[in-house]
Amino acid sequence: MLLFSLVIFTLQFTYSQGSPDYEGGIKVKLNEDGSKYFRIISWGQFWAQYQDDVPDDVSSTDFSIRRARILSYSQINKDFLILTHFGLNSLNADNQSPVGTGDRSQLFFHDFWLQYSLGEKHAVGGGLHYWNGISRLNNQSTLNLLTLDNNRQSWATIGLSDQFARHIGVYFKGSFGKLQYRVSVNESGTNTLDNLDITDALNFGQSFYNGREVLGSKDAGKNFAGYFDYNFLDQESNFLPYKVGTYLGGKKVFNVGAGFFYHPDGSTFINNDGTVEGQDVAIFAVDAFYDAPLGENGSAITAYATYQNNDYGEDFTLGTTYETGAMIYGHVGYVIPSENKEIRFQPYTSFNNRTIDAIDDNANTFGIGVNAFFSGHHSKLTLEYLNTTYGDNDSQSTVTLQAMIYL
Repeated sequence: MLLFSLVIFTLQFTYSQGSPDYEGGIKVKLNEDGSKYFRIISWGQFWAQYQDDVPDDVSSTDFSIRRARILSYSQINKDFLILTHFGLNSLNADNQSPVGTGDRSQLFFHDFWLQYSLGEKHAVGGGLHYWNGISRLNNQSTLNLLTLDNNRQSWATIGLSDQFARHIGVYFKGSFGKLQYRVSVNESGTNTLDNLDITDALNFGQSFYNGREVLGSKDAGKNFAGYFDYNFLDQESNFLPYKVGTYLGGKKVFNVGAGFFYHPDGSTFINNDGTVEGQDVAIFAVDAFYDAPLGENGSAITAYATYQNNDYGEDFTLGTTYETGAMIYGHVGYVIPSENKEIRFQPYTSFNNRTIDAIDDNANTFGIGVNAFFSGHHSKLTLEYLNTTYGDNDSQSTVTLQAMIYL
């Protein structure tokens, strides 16, 4: 039974990537029937990028390694699983290290968790994990994105309470019929991007993330997350937490989901008199995902839409990425009909509108691009144009060419 389940999972995972010749990657059997095994997945993404608005002393064109990752998971029997995922992100001329070590070294664990089965459809686990709440895009795989990269604001807690979208905690995951769920209780990191020493606070009347360290409140040390999606058509795999971006018509999927993230006293508010109070961080979203083949000629459609409400605290803002406000995001892609099963093209477009309380204004991002698949997601090129307008600032345009391979 276990071997049959593993075979089915491998077929689902393989088919979902849209490759005609991929045969499951590097999977090593540790016994004759394959019930004990480990599997290794590796992938890399290389970027060449042009930006139209940069300082005079900065090149408008640059190269970078967007991702270089290795993921491995194994089972010694049907009840126990261990997963390890490490790599680096956005390595470029400015942050690479002379000898690959020291403060600029970017190689780190993205995931490390242990899992125990609670029956055929449920499991509990713990560690540095990616069983996130909020939305499908906050659980997005980077192996099979529709767009060039994930919608940045959908990864709503990166660096604020976690390590690159992963928290240390415990999770429960599983399904009841066509309803899948994932819920977790996690520690919140204290060395966040928005870390604040109260003695150095110069801005009153503004929220800062990281209430745990500033307030010294034990209640701010944990956060809670969950995501629930109902699979109306084909059932998606939840063996791993990473949500597929586009199946290229390999499945017929229509899911509606809802999720949340709640961090009590997670944000610190500095009053005008200099006193400090904690404010809850509460994020919730609803979304819908549709992916299906169109006819018998290889064409397919992928569509996604979400509404997300972000409350990081009163007038919270960090750069142009995290803000208290609301967001509407969507994208749609179309696989062009082709007799050639090896080479396929998928044009797409995306749109993001955010309301930002701190500036009482909006931010808008429009993207258009095309994926060229040479062996499904395992070998592809992506060209994307992205235009972003933040408040009354001038718009910023970026053109990116990505080459990706994963095995």
